[in-house]
Amino acid sequence: MRQSSQMPHFAKINKAHNTVFRPDRLSLGLVVPLEGYPAGPVPTMARHLERVKMAEDLGFAAVWLRDVPFNVPSFGDAGQTFDPFVYLGLLAGQTTHIALGVASIILPLRHPAHVAKAAATVDVLSGGRLLLGVASGDRPEEYPAMNMSFEDRGDRFRDSFEYIRSMADDFPAFETAQGASHGTMDMLPKPTGGTLPLLVTGGSRQHPDWVAQNSDGWITYPRDAPSQARAITEFRTRVATQGGPDKPVMQSLYVDLVDDPDAPPRPIHLGFQSGVTYLRHYLEALQDAGVNHVALNLRLNSGDTETTLQQLADDILPAFPT
Repeated sequence: MRQSSQMPHFAKINKAHNTVFRPDRLSLGLVVPLEGYPAGPVPTMARHLERVKMAEDLGFAAVWLRDVPFNVPSFGDAGQTFDPFVYLGLLAGQTTHIALGVASIILPLRHPAHVAKAAATVDVLSGGRLLLGVASGDRPEEYPAMNMSFEDRGDRFRDSFEYIRSMADDFPAFETAQGASHGTMDMLPKPTGGTLPLLVTGGSRQHPDWVAQNSDGWITYPRDAPSQARAITEFRTRVATQGGPDKPVMQSLYVDLVDDPDAPPRPIHLGFQSGVTYLRHYLEALQDAGVNHVALNLRLNSGDTETTLQQLADDILPAFPT
């Protein structure tokens, strides 16, 4: 595990942030939809609620949605097809304790007042179980449909981020490129922990120092364990120079779990096919590298989804308890 001269700690924000992210420990979540659909970009969404409830009962720490407003052929994945905030509201009412994450809301394509209102509503309705990933977006085809410029999305991301932060204050006074408030009106509800847990994806076209200073955590991309360790060390060094508590790091991982527990790895898109033994060792290496949460993506999984979830719960989750 990561060594440090002082015991690291993360800021306490809401129930989800406090449970999913623990220093020097890794927890496991799942990317929705919980099904394999390797042949095309659109999932069936079959048994989607039953599978999320199963994931909660089995002890997974979180489920993660994505913000995919359009089915863009070049992107090749329609995500869970449902609007993320509407779907989060449904899941909030159908589950009791699993964290509800979105990785990530594309801030330049939404007005920040709507994001702040919807996110705080989900957080309150779920009892503090929201984790809000945010990103600048990487699909240029979507921007003309909303009359938005792709080139300046980094500026709008930063402006929206600051706007959303301000909405947690009582009768906020602020002025941004996307709107102003002068302390004469308020936005309700307020997040359960006083602020929303905002996790920045990648660089989101910001300087790394800005991400380290302003985020409540970093969502990064899959890498081999040594490379991931170097990236996390750099991020946490930047966080340390800002003062205050450490910040969590999470990533996704595509997996195709085969029946043979000792099957060696074979590369697939952003992950690998393997047996449970290699997967467990790889996740342990990520934990040692400083990763605090991994969201497993079953899109390319070739086995029965319920069987795979049970196998993960039996053979992997005990090594990474929540």
